[in-house]
Amino acid sequence: MDLWGYIHGREGFLAFLTYQHASLALQTLVVGSVIAVIIAAAVYRLPLASALTLTTSRVALTIPSLALLALLIVPFGLGVVPSFIMLAFFAALPVIGNAIVGLRSVPATVVESAQGIGLSRWRILLTVELPIAWPIILTGIRVSTQMIVGVAAIVAYVLGPGLGSLIFNGLSRLGGANALAMALTGTILIVIIALVFDALLVLLGRLTIAKGLS
Repeated sequence: MDLWGYIHGREGFLAFLTYQHASLALQTLVVGSVIAVIIAAAVYRLPLASALTLTTSRVALTIPSLALLALLIVPFGLGVVPSFIMLAFFAALPVIGNAIVGLRSVPATVVESAQGIGLSRWRILLTVELPIAWPIILTGIRVSTQMIVGVAAIVAYVLGPGLGSLIFNGLSRLGGANALAMALTGTILIVIIALVFDALLVLLGRLTIAKGLS
């Protein structure tokens, strides 16, 4: 059966899996990005701490996602919880590095001017440094998005939600009826999700980045 023949009659099921995949990726990206920015805000003023955090985040990216997922099964079992933790962990890593670099690249004169008009450290961070660093942070979020949407497919190994189940079921039955169409459908839908998310982030950047910083 060809690809279109497989899709016909399964639109509702495929839409549900696509929603699960996109929802899981979006939620983990939001959580991971928020955690990453908080960590970056805590260490960027400390040279040693920021250097260690940058190095750690880069090294952590080399951890095999399947191995981490397998370790999380022990305390959390199968399903959504280990899937969410693993994806949020990897989602945070590219953002941490970009957030630290972005915050440290804010000109000292700008910070001094903010201090001169009596702004507190946290208000300077929220109203001056983060907005200036936002283009670099957003770049990290875009990188993280592309990675997480793809990596989210492997959570099917622990009965996690999303389109990974289509891909792995198809590959496990390769040579059987609809096997190739099943795997291709899952892959194509994941690519579409990644493209849609990236387009939305580009739009977000146009709406939130000051013209002088773009």
